[in-house]
Amino acid sequence: MSEVMQKMRAPLLPGVVALALSTAYLIALLAAEKQALIIGLLAFAVVAVLAAHYLGWLNLVSRSFADQEDVLGIYAILAACVVAAFFHDNHFVLLLFVTVLLYTVATLGLNIQFGYAGVLNFAGASFFGIGAYTSAVLSTYTAVPHLLVLLIGGMLAALIGSLLLVPVLRTRGHYAALVTIAFALLLKTFLEVNNVLGGPQGMQVKGMSILGWSFNDNFEIGKIEMSFYLNYFVVSMLLLTGTFVLVRRLERSWIGLNLDALRLDEIAASCFGLDIARWKITAFLLGNFLIGIAGALFGMVGGFVAPNNYTFADSLIMVSILLLGGIGNPWGLVVATFIVVVVPEKLQTIQEYRILLFALIVIMMLLFRPEGLLPRPVRRYFPGWRA
Repeated sequence: MSEVMQKMRAPLLPGVVALALSTAYLIALLAAEKQALIIGLLAFAVVAVLAAHYLGWLNLVSRSFADQEDVLGIYAILAACVVAAFFHDNHFVLLLFVTVLLYTVATLGLNIQFGYAGVLNFAGASFFGIGAYTSAVLSTYTAVPHLLVLLIGGMLAALIGSLLLVPVLRTRGHYAALVTIAFALLLKTFLEVNNVLGGPQGMQVKGMSILGWSFNDNFEIGKIEMSFYLNYFVVSMLLLTGTFVLVRRLERSWIGLNLDALRLDEIAASCFGLDIARWKITAFLLGNFLIGIAGALFGMVGGFVAPNNYTFADSLIMVSILLLGGIGNPWGLVVATFIVVVVPEKLQTIQEYRILLFALIVIMMLLFRPEGLLPRPVRRYFPGWRA
């Protein structure tokens, strides 16, 4: 039986080729400086993706990633390391890359809430900010080890998020979304008027330090000087890998099945004996925990936190990543995060219109491809199995 299953699995080659081409393209885009060249590269990517879709190549790549996910996941990590090594001394590019990794972790947390359980959360940036402020306070006033600070940031985000459980459980749909929006507005106001947390000016955050190794100092390998952001890249990559594996295992487990039942029809799920409140609480707290960990590390990376960095508009950016990538598909979130974070930074001419760009993206996706760039595939408990 196992031999038959292996024969029915999609080949590995399309996924490897897609990763290689994507890596080369990403290096070219990140290295480009002239606006005309950047626009040309972006236009080329759009044409290439449309052509691949028309020729059916995207379906081959999608099947390859679905059936050979573990192997291609390792190749994806190697590809990320290649990009980081290529820009080993470029502070800006590495900071941008680390930002992509941490935003992907945060949106994976939102994905558990939105994509699996159907629990609406429009305060993602607020929980991200709670993690960041946790790292600022603990690194300034205490000597708590920084790896423990990350866990505390996640736990505080989950704990504060638990204050919303009662209104979230008592409401549905748009009303539940309004609860999280109100929380985002209230948290921003609280941070602005709280002088202990720096008020509207914000707080400085000390860089990460593990076993005496300062992450904010450049280092050398041989005679080659490396950017200190490579330290954060390694930690962010490990965090993203662990989060990605957790989310995928969660989806394929009986827990993921229960969350899907909850999202599709609460009444039917309740009739079959599922504890609706229990699974909503599980999804909401776990998602906020992951968002808080990402925020705590991001605070150390940026070295500064302020209320204006974690507004409702930033929460909408996270939601736009979910919609663009494909709700429920972790691989789609990785692609969408690169697009949403990297493209506006490279196109300096549209910086003032970034929110407008995200709004247009969301409108276009909802009109022409509501399932996202990479729709969520059919659930598979056993990778490689085909009906």
